[in-house]
Amino acid sequence: MIDRVFPTPSIDPLTRLHVYDGLMMNADRWLLAEQYHRRRQNVHYQSLHQPGVVCGLGVKQISPPDTAPERFRDRRWLEVQPGIAIDMEGNPIIVDCPLTYRVATESPSTGSVTVYLLISYVEPDNPPYQQEAATIQEQFRLDETTKPPSDRQIELCRIKLQPETVAFKAAKNAFVPEANELDFRYRNQAQAKPQGLVQVAVLQDGDSEFGNRISDLLYLLQSLEALYPSLQGIPVELPQLRSPLLPFDLLYLTGWQLLNFNIGALELLRRGLEAGSTVLVEVSDRSVNLDHVQSTLQQLQPSLHSWKNFGQNPSLRILKTQPFLFSALPISQQPMQLWAGNGVVLVAGELSRAWGLNENLNFARHEIRTAQELGINILNFAWRRQQLMQLSQ
Repeated sequence: MIDRVFPTPSIDPLTRLHVYDGLMMNADRWLLAEQYHRRRQNVHYQSLHQPGVVCGLGVKQISPPDTAPERFRDRRWLEVQPGIAIDMEGNPIIVDCPLTYRVATESPSTGSVTVYLLISYVEPDNPPYQQEAATIQEQFRLDETTKPPSDRQIELCRIKLQPETVAFKAAKNAFVPEANELDFRYRNQAQAKPQGLVQVAVLQDGDSEFGNRISDLLYLLQSLEALYPSLQGIPVELPQLRSPLLPFDLLYLTGWQLLNFNIGALELLRRGLEAGSTVLVEVSDRSVNLDHVQSTLQQLQPSLHSWKNFGQNPSLRILKTQPFLFSALPISQQPMQLWAGNGVVLVAGELSRAWGLNENLNFARHEIRTAQELGINILNFAWRRQQLMQLSQ
């Protein structure tokens, strides 16, 4: 699961220096030739990689330097360790020696404020008349802000300030930092981009079980990183059904939600299916009549095929085979049924409850894993269907 989506490169043609015999070279033409190669590098990196920290760049609290004025001799001083990061455009940020920095943001009078310590690439000056310098060193800058980082900034850490005297310190529990403690949980690591991003929408309805559904979904999206990193997920909470369903790849509904839709909401679902969205309906509440759910879905998609027939259906085989191969449905201790057809997936059973941790259900580890793998197959089906249909729209 990701919390930031980095943009793809702009779709602009590459231009390079036209080289021919007798070409007179000057500074402008040399820069044009260099910019072409940098642009190719940027397109390559933005297409295939995500920005972030490569190595190092740790942050620790230190005592004020001896040269600091008396009024600044507090425990707001930090030291950034040497390391390397790469920004969104593929520019390397290299810190070769420790950096001393004092956070200047004031504590709030009420509530709290989050300070972000960020590093970013800076294009070096190229003075046209300083010809005595044979090289120019690339630069970077440290910043603090109370707003989340922009696409070109790399987060090193964040600190939550509360109305009190600030004294920074290392977190006692790195997984749950407290106020004034250094929080490294949201640093991005430079890594290969996933092949696809699947957006999963969940409809808010005031149901007391909504929090559990979101939690289970987050566990499924979190499992992608370990089980199928080619795909990453973005959860979206919808206050109400809206038109169009796009850009959501998958809309998760309970059977109870579907049965309470009016004609207008069903029409929105139908149009969303035609545009490429997938609708996953789960009937886990035994008080919900499965036959009524199936008859309602037939208004959207008259032809729903059962799980056992997926192998003979080219459009549904992917649910059984990609990326994980299934011959039978998971969670044998609780019988489950599954139907699908043209963007509608209907599950009778507690598939989503096995994606996460539920105190009332005691699933074995292998059952959780196979349930997550089937969930990933459904995510992959939704993403792939959306991708293929959008190519012709």
